[in-house]
Amino acid sequence: MERPLDRLIYLASTRDYNSGIYYHDGLAAQFTEEVASEALADCHRQAFHELLASPLKDLVSQFESYMESTPAQPKDFIATWKRIEPYRVAIPVNTDPLSADFLFSNFKIALAVLEARLQSHPKAEPGAWPLPSLGQ
Repeated sequence: MERPLDRLIYLASTRDYNSGIYYHDGLAAQFTEEVASEALADCHRQAFHELLASPLKDLVSQFESYMESTPAQPKDFIATWKRIEPYRVAIPVNTDPLSADFLFSNFKIALAVLEARLQSHPKAEPGAWPLPSLGQ
């Protein structure tokens, strides 16, 4: 099953950053551009809300899995995500600023947990990192 973080990032990539309109060739050909755009926007909002409701432990796991799916080295991935914060452009249009800030804060914590794991176990594969207690 696809993770909400993966969906959020993918769906954000289907959106034009200048107009906020979503576009997907296959969906637009099968339906209409307007219907496809609204469907993508709805899915994007759903992924955002799923992440917003995710426990921190799940966010860490999603970031770890997403990181493992990229060609970037874990150290580079974490440094880049901390430095340029690409998740800021991945949220749906018209998102409540307080909700966005809450999620951004949780993303920063998840990245900090992954960074701490990497520093304490630099030679371990990311999937083999021990999971610290995050207190549920």
